[in-house]
This record gives sequence, structure tokens and C-alpha cells, in this order.
Amino acid sequence: MRNLLDFLSRHNHWFVFLLLEVVSLTLLFKYNSYQGSVWFSSANAIAGKMYEWDSSVKQYFALTEVNRQLTDRNIYLEREVEMLREQVKKSNNDTTLVERLQQNIMRDYETIPAKVVSSSLDKANNFITIDKGSADGVRKDMGVVCGQGIVGIVYLCNEHYSVVIPVLNEQSNISCTIRGRGYFGYLRWHGGSPETAYVEDIPRHAHFRLGDFIVTSGYSSVFPPGIIVGRIKHVYNSENGLSYRLNIALSTDFSRLRDVSVINDREMDKKLELLRAAEDSIKHANKHTEETNEPELP
Repeated sequence: MRNLLDFLSRHNHWFVFLLLEVVSLTLLFKYNSYQGSVWFSSANAIAGKMYEWDSSVKQYFALTEVNRQLTDRNIYLEREVEMLREQVKKSNNDTTLVERLQQNIMRDYETIPAKVVSSSLDKANNFITIDKGSADGVRKDMGVVCGQGIVGIVYLCNEHYSVVIPVLNEQSNISCTIRGRGYFGYLRWHGGSPETAYVEDIPRHAHFRLGDFIVTSGYSSVFPPGIIVGRIKHVYNSENGLSYRLNIALSTDFSRLRDVSVINDREMDKKLELLRAAEDSIKHANKHTEETNEPELP
């Protein structure tokens, strides 16, 4: 203890110097906008790189489980495709129809592979950060999926990273449908378990069963139709009693999420441009109507 005190007393000027340096740098970055922005950008880049390294280590040790899940999923999909192939052959006597349908499914879409570098599960509004950004073709409002099913929608992106609003976010609102039934509602998460969510606004006249699959409806330009969301576990009445509220088991295991794909709809820009043109046309028509209905001054 005496040696430690002697050491501190001999070098106290160095400790005072370091303390003053820390205080001066804190004041510099806190009260000067330019230096603060430089520090903020550098810190974000360093944090992103650290998250990326940490994610790479976790992904390496999780490869065995990921490979097992992919194998199980591939077996299931291969069996499903083979069953559909046989049914189509029996009903149409066309041996090439299935191949042509498979080629057309993703004709208007391309996928951008990415890795999760950080994510959260225990908040009301969780976010996921991936290692692809605008330099890789990622843009805001693109859909994100994985081998198990739906993940979320891109919210923000810079050159090399993007932030995704996952299904496990109270702001998420995705159009879904009951596969093979034709009824659709909206996927929402209200906190709690990361393994379950709700599909709301299912009409009262809808016919379905527990265990039916919930998939994306394709009614937006974010996701193509038919991407797995989950399976129906329980059925409840809505608060007003006018519709059903479905409790579903999510197909995506967000606690093990590592590899994802961003879906780029090649036709999305054209669709959005058409929607904006329609909105502008409606605004212009409403403005014209208001002007023609204004009373004239005497």
C-alpha cells in the first residue's frame, strides 16, 4: 500500500494532466458542433465495426445449428414442391408448368444477402442492424427476410449499414393472409415473447383452422406474396367483437438470427411513382374544388 501511495505521489502530475485532457476533450466535443459531429461519426463507425466483429464470432459458433435449421427447411420445401409438382401434373398433364412457375415467382425481385451485426429482443421497439447499406443497393422500405421467414422492413441506411424495424417492434404493421384461405389482416407485435405476435382485423366470416400458415399477402411493394410469417396458435375476438385476432407462433427465431436477405423489388420505384402521382392528382383535384366553391366577394 505504501509503495502504491509513493507511486501516486511521484507521478501525480501525470494523473492531473490526463484528467484535464479528458475534461477538455469532453467540453470540446460537447459544445462545438463540428468537432461533435466528427466524434459522433467516428464513434458510430468504430461501434459498427466492433458489432460486426462480435457478430462474426457468434455466427461462427452458431454455424452447426444454422446448418441444421437450413437442412430441415430445405427438406420441407423440397417435399412441398414435389407434392405440388405431382398435383399439377395430374390436373394439367403439363410437365414443364412447375418449372415455369418457379422461374416467374421472383422474376421482379432480387435479394441482397446481409449479416446481422446487432439486435435487441427485450424492448417495446426493437431494432436490427445489418452490414449492408446504400452502397450495396439497400434502400429505405425494403423488406428483409431469412431462411425461416419474414424479419422486417429497412428503416434507415447509410453507405455500409442499415437499421431494420423487425416484426418485434410495436411500430411494425405488415399485411398478411391465411394461406389457402384468402382472408388477410395486419401483423402486429405488442411486446412480451419474441416467439409470438398477432394478426388482427381478420373478418368474422373467415374460415380457418388452428395450425394454418400465415404468409405475406403481397398487397404492398415491400414483400412478395407467400413468405412464411408463422402458424395460428389461438383465436380471440377483437375488442369491438367485429373481427378475429389471431395469436401466431412466428416462424423466425429472432434470438438466433444471423443471416438475412434484403428484397429489392425492381418494380417498386414504378409503383411508388404511380402512387405519388395519384396522391398529387387527388390533392390537385381537392384544391381545385375548394377554389371553385369559395364565395365571391360583393
